[in-house]
Amino acid sequence: MAHSGRRIFISAIAALLAIPASAAEIQHRTEYRVALAGLPIARAAFLTQIEDDHSYKIAGDINSAGLADLVTTISAKTSVTGVVRNDRLQAQKYSLYYKSGKRKARVYEVSYRNGNIISATTTPMPKRPKNWIDVTPRDMRSVLDPISGLVFTGDTKVCSQTLPIFDGETRMDLVLSPKGDEDFSTNGFKGKATVCSVRFVPRSGYKKGRKDIDYLSKSNRMEIWFAKSDAANVYAPVYVRIPTEYGMVTITAVKYGSNS
Repeated sequence: MAHSGRRIFISAIAALLAIPASAAEIQHRTEYRVALAGLPIARAAFLTQIEDDHSYKIAGDINSAGLADLVTTISAKTSVTGVVRNDRLQAQKYSLYYKSGKRKARVYEVSYRNGNIISATTTPMPKRPKNWIDVTPRDMRSVLDPISGLVFTGDTKVCSQTLPIFDGETRMDLVLSPKGDEDFSTNGFKGKATVCSVRFVPRSGYKKGRKDIDYLSKSNRMEIWFAKSDAANVYAPVYVRIPTEYGMVTITAVKYGSNS
């Protein structure tokens, strides 16, 4: 998997993992197992803090494990800060630190105002190929960050919406549609999960003709399962299926709703 492909994969994990705490809990930790074709490839953990003034911060660590460590070491740190407004988590700043193997670390930083992107930087800035599709000013309006963008209040019709996501480099839409319910059980949760079919639509910020993006955009096998946290009155992901050319990637919550 190419360097940029792994970076988008890390962003996808971050986008599908954040789970908020209730205001009463103040602090909340969740943990995940990431596998490729059933073999472990990464571990992830997220810590959420929600303050009395309705501000929030979500910070996560993602590290390669098992099979992936035999090929290359991947590590990432991601965070988002913002405010809870109109029953939504609205980001103000998002960042992703990403390092793969012996390559130099890269940092992506995005600032938001009222849901619109006002700045986006990548350090160091990579060289762009001639067939690069630039992100336009229009792409930066009414955009969600890739962490808190997948957290919904308890009365939301989770699987009937399109999520405009920007991960610091790539602008994409995740088109959700209902696929029923499934039983799900893990540390801190046991009950029904709402299953959404997901269609991945790349918009800009990627190399035209990239095989991994083309493969995912043509697939109809991507799913996200959302479970409701009664304490926080929100839905958040507990299980994800991401088809790749190398096999099915699954992301499973091994702790949900439990304090550390």
